[in-house]
Amino acid sequence: MLWAPRRVRRFGRIPRHKLLFWLLSLAVSFSICIAIKMHFHGTASSLQIVKEESAVDNVKEQPRKTRRQRFMPCEVPFLDSVTYLLEPEDNNKLARFSLDRENSYHATNQIIHCGFVSGPDGFPSTGFDLDEKDKSYMSTCRVVVSSCIFGNFDFLRRPTSKVISEYSKKNVLFVMFVDEQTLAKLSAEGSVPDDRGNIGLWKIVVVKNLPYEDMRKTGKVPKFLSHRLFPSSRYSIWLDSKLRLNADPMLIIEYFLWRAGSEYAISNHYTRHCVWQEVLQNKRLNKYNHSAIDEQFQLYQSDGLTKYDPSDPDIPLPSFVPEGSFIVRAHTAMSNLFSCLWFNEVDRFTSRDQLSFAYTYLKLKRLNPDKRLYLNMFKVSFAWNCL
Repeated sequence: MLWAPRRVRRFGRIPRHKLLFWLLSLAVSFSICIAIKMHFHGTASSLQIVKEESAVDNVKEQPRKTRRQRFMPCEVPFLDSVTYLLEPEDNNKLARFSLDRENSYHATNQIIHCGFVSGPDGFPSTGFDLDEKDKSYMSTCRVVVSSCIFGNFDFLRRPTSKVISEYSKKNVLFVMFVDEQTLAKLSAEGSVPDDRGNIGLWKIVVVKNLPYEDMRKTGKVPKFLSHRLFPSSRYSIWLDSKLRLNADPMLIIEYFLWRAGSEYAISNHYTRHCVWQEVLQNKRLNKYNHSAIDEQFQLYQSDGLTKYDPSDPDIPLPSFVPEGSFIVRAHTAMSNLFSCLWFNEVDRFTSRDQLSFAYTYLKLKRLNPDKRLYLNMFKVSFAWNCL
């Protein structure tokens, strides 16, 4: 009971000037701490602002990524119906001549008019083997729409059935070439051919013994040699597997061939028109071995290929680079010869067929001045209304 009052009295005995000194010291220390804290906080904020400004400057300095230019489809004035559609009579302006192909079927050293050859009896096939029933079926059609998927590189896009006339469904053959790997994948995904071998409008034709390890090059066989695969056909439409047919094939043939007076129709590229540009783009994107591209391009230059000059009033084509995914053909002598020659270039060099299109066309024109290929090279935006 006596300690508390004594302690109070002892605390109370502290001199007033000492108490004031300690209180003042605490106040000064507290003020210094606040000042230091504010200083560092301000410095950090300044640094953050400087960093943010620097980041903004860097963003401004960096070049913006170029967006891919978007193109709108052009309206194609198709006929309203195929009901009164008439095939033009034989046109006298189209070149006529015979090609000796039988001898070229034998794989010996000789001039070959068409690169897709067959070995003689008793020798192994050179590839692209078809079932005999499919070959028999394919030999009967007069008009064909074809595409392909090899190596399971794409998925199946069916033609838009509601825009295809009943006439075309009955008289036009729709063929999708696939290999066994692709067929297995389609079946696993639920796209199983029916009893007729069809998936929708597509007749599925299985190809065995593929001729090339490069699936893109294998795809050039049906792309360029439809006149060989469908020997009775008069017309063919090719579309890459990335496209879906969205117009009646007979209306397509009427517009791009009959109305234009052409035997071969293909779209130009949407941005590039010079082979020099196409070579650089293929290298930039590593589309093919650079040395192989150089070999092909150097040969073409030495054989007279020049740069595309849009200011030249006598330029023979509206573009030297095709888009190439959509081709409409009449199976005439010049059309077939051009297709074979173009295939030969792809077979000899790279699978990038845009590189060899202009060279093939210009050389064929130069060596046959009296036999013209009536080629309709149209804007790619017209094709988009069909696909």
